[in-house]
Amino acid sequence: MRVYPTRLAIGFAAAGALPALAAALAAPRLWSAAAAWVLLTAGLMLADLLLAAPPSRLRLTARPPVALGLSRPADLPIELAFEGPGPRSAEVAVGVNERLAADPPRQRVRLEGGRAAATVRLDPVRRGEGRIEGLWARWRGPLGLVWLQRTEADPRPIPITPDIQRVKDQAFQLFSRDALFGLRAQMETGEGGDFHALTDFQTGMDLRAIDWKQSGRHNKLVAREFRTERNHHVIVAIDSGRLMSAPAPRGSRLDQAIDAGLLLAFASLKLGDRVGLFAFDAHPRVSSGVVAGAQAFPLIQRLAAAIDYSSEETNFTLGLTTLAGRLDRRALVVVFTDFADPTSAELMIENVGRLMKTHLVLFVVFRDEELEALAEAEPVEPDDVSRAVIAAGLSRQREIVIGRLQRLGARLVDAPSRAGTDDLGLALIDAYLDVKRRDLI
Repeated sequence: MRVYPTRLAIGFAAAGALPALAAALAAPRLWSAAAAWVLLTAGLMLADLLLAAPPSRLRLTARPPVALGLSRPADLPIELAFEGPGPRSAEVAVGVNERLAADPPRQRVRLEGGRAAATVRLDPVRRGEGRIEGLWARWRGPLGLVWLQRTEADPRPIPITPDIQRVKDQAFQLFSRDALFGLRAQMETGEGGDFHALTDFQTGMDLRAIDWKQSGRHNKLVAREFRTERNHHVIVAIDSGRLMSAPAPRGSRLDQAIDAGLLLAFASLKLGDRVGLFAFDAHPRVSSGVVAGAQAFPLIQRLAAAIDYSSEETNFTLGLTTLAGRLDRRALVVVFTDFADPTSAELMIENVGRLMKTHLVLFVVFRDEELEALAEAEPVEPDDVSRAVIAAGLSRQREIVIGRLQRLGARLVDAPSRAGTDDLGLALIDAYLDVKRRDLI
């Protein structure tokens, strides 16, 4: 609760101050007139306070969204309800942290029967955890001399993730069970399938699915149906260190990795696999354990929103060793990372090699757009030649590292330069489905 004077009260006090001062200067024995004016003003303000609806009788509530996706604003409904008579109008204000923008930040509402509703649009500015740091409502007394204010705070974070609705729409359109494996049950075949049942052979079915022995017994063509093998463990491991957090025109590599990782997690959960999220920089930051079922996706979504940008160098030894220690069975580990120098690349290769002794590693490599641009740029000045030679040398070092990872047996998804997040997500899903078809996990 907070009480303070309005502009009217301040103007009223100032209006009487000058005449009272002039009277006191002209006739010192009338100095008490100034004190009387101050007491009159204070008395009117006290009367206004006693006549006004007290803040204790106000119920101020807001219903923030469970989560927000970037570029998808959401409404924040606010309700004011007085127990008993209330003021005619009130002002409502919302304070948010730097990851959100509130529009409008302050507005006036009219109350009817002591109740009013307001709506504020929350616009996510940056991925992370948004917070409503304060919710204020204030109203004047019947004389208009004092403001009475009620403040509420909601400590619950609002996860701000990549555009989740777009991820879900894309997954439903392109990566639903029918889109991934075909409309017919016999299309769910491959080295990762289990025999499910027999069915009459129909035109368009794979001839290899025909069971000739059963066909001879039934005097008609009979085909085998297969059920796709499920319950694999898929771990999305994201490097959140300095190189991944560097800003870029399409968003940082970290944002692209989280977007593609969420798409993979959503498709994997829909296909019956178990999914875990792990993030690390100099230390492990996020570890979800494996979860199953499409209903577990909001948990992955909230944890992904908690992966913050970091200025620390990535410790591959600590991060990947910690991850390996938390896996109790063979899993598909999808690693999103980047490297800049041979030393960090050597440490990364060493620890990935240890991880591959037990698990299948799918490595997502981000190309360096600046290096490619410098290496491909037409030289105009002598310095341009030097830059191109150095950039070409660094690019060759990256190719050497990629070659070593492939020789170790890691499967690579090479994120093309200037490709969008959708392209990366499609390439990642294709690699994941190829792993399932070949039963490599």
